[in-house]
Amino acid sequence: MTLTGKTALVTGGSRGIGRSIVRRLAADGARVVFTYHDSKAAAEQLAGELPHVTAVQCDQADPSTLPAIFEPVRDGLDILVNNAAVAASSPIAELTAEDFDRTMTINAKFPLLAIREAIPLLRDGGRIINISTLNTVVPAPGLALYCASKAALEQFTKVAARELGARGITVNTVSPGATDTDMLRGANPPEALERSAALTALQRLGQPEDVAAVVAFLAGPDSRWITGQNLRATGGLLV
Repeated sequence: MTLTGKTALVTGGSRGIGRSIVRRLAADGARVVFTYHDSKAAAEQLAGELPHVTAVQCDQADPSTLPAIFEPVRDGLDILVNNAAVAASSPIAELTAEDFDRTMTINAKFPLLAIREAIPLLRDGGRIINISTLNTVVPAPGLALYCASKAALEQFTKVAARELGARGITVNTVSPGATDTDMLRGANPPEALERSAALTALQRLGQPEDVAAVVAFLAGPDSRWITGQNLRATGGLLV
């Protein structure tokens, strides 16, 4: 129970990787507040299953909803995990200004503002963990906005690590590879998933729990000398 007495805020915790992060941090002893957008039933079910876990609805496309998600942690915060994101796919030739604004707001602007909001609440020695993607170094057609928004998030990580280091606060990125979630399966045909597994050194798709374990390490005391880094949790999809 390495996180006993710690408070964590996780965005996008009702499904996929975020859900596993909530479960793992709670299992390690943390009090966890997590956000959800429209998966109310799944969020309430998760919160009901775990002790000291609270769900808060949030729309990351609307930054005015940001203060509400911090209300449950106004008494102090130890861990912020910026996980929520959208990964819509569209060729550059078909992109609209509205597509740009929405993706950049959800994936980059809102997490940056969340970091800003968290700074006065974070206790010294706290942790910020931003979830990016392998696609920032292995881009794919149709993912221009997704790759660009996550690349911005990775730069926020590096700058924040420099700015907050004097307080012992570490700031890191975790970049999953092909991870077996509803989002991945909804965006790729079965044969593409099979190819991804075959290209991975460990010869399988990642599981959300695999990524959550890396996040838990960065949230815990043993990662105190790691900051400003991008840990690529890909199972060897990129070596």
